[in-house]
Amino acid sequence: MGLLSKLTGKVTPQKKPADDALLLHAMLLMCGADGSFDEQELPQVESYFSALPEFEGKEFSAVYQEAAKVLKRYPSLKDSVKALSDLTNQTVKNKCYLLAADIAMSSGDVDEAEDAMLEAMQRVLQVEDSLATKILEVLTLKYART
Repeated sequence: MGLLSKLTGKVTPQKKPADDALLLHAMLLMCGADGSFDEQELPQVESYFSALPEFEGKEFSAVYQEAAKVLKRYPSLKDSVKALSDLTNQTVKNKCYLLAADIAMSSGDVDEAEDAMLEAMQRVLQVEDSLATKILEVLTLKYART
């Protein structure tokens, strides 16, 4: 037994994932919340990846690997939502909620599993009800079929 494991009680401290990995993790969670990846959702994730400042200058595959590590730390997708509390500040947490909601609504139909995932994210991310309502109202307009 090495010194590090003696000092840490045989548990090696895990490095907290960076915001970019957590944002990608959240988007992928929302894509898979209903048990499948909708054909409209994955291109949207890739579009966000190429447009958001958190991903600037980064390769998708590298950030994806970090996001996959986050998932492996938890027994289920639902439990892995807890990792989102490690996002560094409330602005990034609010952005994370917005991205997840946008992905959920992009397919045109939010099912119970996606709704439950979004509610769990709101709690973990500590997004105020008034902001969550505004986000959902705007996204409803964005995806309204006329």
